[in-house]
Amino acid sequence: MSQLPISPSHLEQLRLQLKESLSLDLDDYSLAEQRSGEFNSTFLGVQLNSAFQPIYDAVAGELFGHEALLRPSLGGELASTPDFAFTYAEQADKLVQFDRVSRTLHVLNFKQIYAENGLLFLNVHPKLLVNVNTHGKVFERILHAHSVPTERVVIEIAEGLVEQEKQLIDAVNNYRDRGYKIAIDHFGSKHSHIERLWKFSPDFVKFDRSLIQQAEDNLRLQAVLPGLTKVVQDIGAKAVITGIETQAQLNIAIESNATLLQGYFLGKPANAKELQSARRFNALLQPDESLNKAA
Repeated sequence: MSQLPISPSHLEQLRLQLKESLSLDLDDYSLAEQRSGEFNSTFLGVQLNSAFQPIYDAVAGELFGHEALLRPSLGGELASTPDFAFTYAEQADKLVQFDRVSRTLHVLNFKQIYAENGLLFLNVHPKLLVNVNTHGKVFERILHAHSVPTERVVIEIAEGLVEQEKQLIDAVNNYRDRGYKIAIDHFGSKHSHIERLWKFSPDFVKFDRSLIQQAEDNLRLQAVLPGLTKVVQDIGAKAVITGIETQAQLNIAIESNATLLQGYFLGKPANAKELQSARRFNALLQPDESLNKAA
């Protein structure tokens, strides 16, 4: 259930709190509340909005959590990409602040709509994993200020983009010591290091979207997927099949024995107000009755 709009004075208080916690220059940063009750930010001239894509539990038939995705735009009209926005911030020597602002925006919007339910999956820019020493400490203050425990936050790490393994292990341990859960992202891509699964002991392993999409037309890959899922489960983690875009891919994902599923076929990224309930997901799991009658 959404909350009532906050007062201008409260909004300014929140803005100043974020300035102090995130070490922001208020000339670079602004925070605004929309009519929907959600927030957007402007940082370095780039308007930032949140989108959330659902992750479902196929066994329980329930919503498990959401991955937060950044939707940047220039002037609020010209849509851009997260890669462009982060590159722009890096060139301005504000990458750390930009990453923290983005994650804070997601927390504010997630908190507005889902005060008590589900996990929030957040991406962290790979360069911050090796260039920041106090991983999760600053962000933890933001979470606590808004009554979101770190145990509800999953830090997604694209480990294949980071070569410095020692720093990466230190980052994972720092996050875990503060209560965050860890997800290895893009597992199965050409940059993945399978041995890092048991070195990092993640809570979740998100398969690269290319795996399920290629498996639709590749019987050998279909046969391999259950084995990959078992490897993940054997290290004590949960496999997440991402990139599901068709009914056939959903069927293959379920047959792979992965319990957590994500993709456009199940739910497109949307602002928090537009997110759908788990009822649609349950309908996709039901057999087509018309086909049964025809048989």
